[in-house]
Amino acid sequence: MSLELLAPAGDLEKLKVAVSYGADAVFVGGKKFSLRAKASNFDIPSIKEACEFAHARGSKVYITVNILPHEEDMIELEKYLLDLDEAGIDAIIASSLYIIDTAKKLNVSYELHLSTQQSTVNLEAINFYKDFGLHRVVLGRENTIEEIEYIKKNTDMPLEVFIHGGMCSSYSGRCSISNHMTLRDANRGGCAHSCRWNYKLFENGVEVDGKTFRIASKDLVGFEVLPKLIDLNIDSFKIEGRMKSLHYIATITKAYREFIDGYLKGEDLETLLDTAITEARKAENRDASTGFLKGEVTKDGGLYEDGLEIPPQDFIGIVRGYDEERKMVKVEQRNYFKLPLDFEIIVPKGKTVRYHINEVYDEDGNVITEAKHAMSTLYFDIPKLTEYSILRKM
Repeated sequence: MSLELLAPAGDLEKLKVAVSYGADAVFVGGKKFSLRAKASNFDIPSIKEACEFAHARGSKVYITVNILPHEEDMIELEKYLLDLDEAGIDAIIASSLYIIDTAKKLNVSYELHLSTQQSTVNLEAINFYKDFGLHRVVLGRENTIEEIEYIKKNTDMPLEVFIHGGMCSSYSGRCSISNHMTLRDANRGGCAHSCRWNYKLFENGVEVDGKTFRIASKDLVGFEVLPKLIDLNIDSFKIEGRMKSLHYIATITKAYREFIDGYLKGEDLETLLDTAITEARKAENRDASTGFLKGEVTKDGGLYEDGLEIPPQDFIGIVRGYDEERKMVKVEQRNYFKLPLDFEIIVPKGKTVRYHINEVYDEDGNVITEAKHAMSTLYFDIPKLTEYSILRKM
């Protein structure tokens, strides 16, 4: 069976982490025409480097060209599409049929994938896009498994399905609340996430009950329904989160990679589910559901009550190499920690291992008992580790 695990990357380092942790393909945004304007994003030279890194490891690179463009957004579109072709990308993900048609007329060598922003949720639309010359459709996140099953059984168009990450309280992400309230257009890369703000309810100018609420949706976590989607031969499973951390990308990508591989090998499903969900929770900070996939979103998919969304502080650091002279692992610190420390190491390939240490050393060789400064270089007296291994508090 050929299926693809598609992971996000907001910058070049995150792309390298996603590929290292098992992504068959990675989707990234360029400096232009992308819906995640706040992500670091890629210029053409970094897109070339991304393609070289990914292709050398058997992975693909897709570029999001998915804004709903206004007139001024169209400047140098043709040049940009041709630059992407020269950079060696494998596909663009676009929502504007004009952008797609322009790429076709330029006779680019990469594939054309239709973004979820087009809200494609039925077979008739998919057949239209196939005739239009597209190579893949990213289904709208409003489809149930039953609808996906019907579509898959009646088309040979490759399908991509979201299985993890942020959802949207608007239809397929086509939101106008952010633009209305902040002049930041969600459909042109400027979403202010207004649905996650706290609101109060008034009637005739009088506050109703003094409580605050939100109109956001819970995040999507698809492990529970993934076996069915695998059995349907869905072509690509997509993780959302180009603005997420290295820890998130490594943890979530590996969790899905190991779940998919284990399921295809016939491993015990209950054990796979328990392991994957436990791992995913270590990188999440919002409530989650299966979204529309089980058809229960109105009951379980909303995030209405006020609450804190505090990012996990368990990410100790990322391995940057091995100092042969000191015989120690070089780690770039990310969060505060104190010694002694029990921690676990997530490696790109292989089982997570646990360690206990009493001392860590700074660049001058001094013993420290408290690591206060993010991005500091520290040295751990532990066995040599693969680059991009993640150290995390237990």
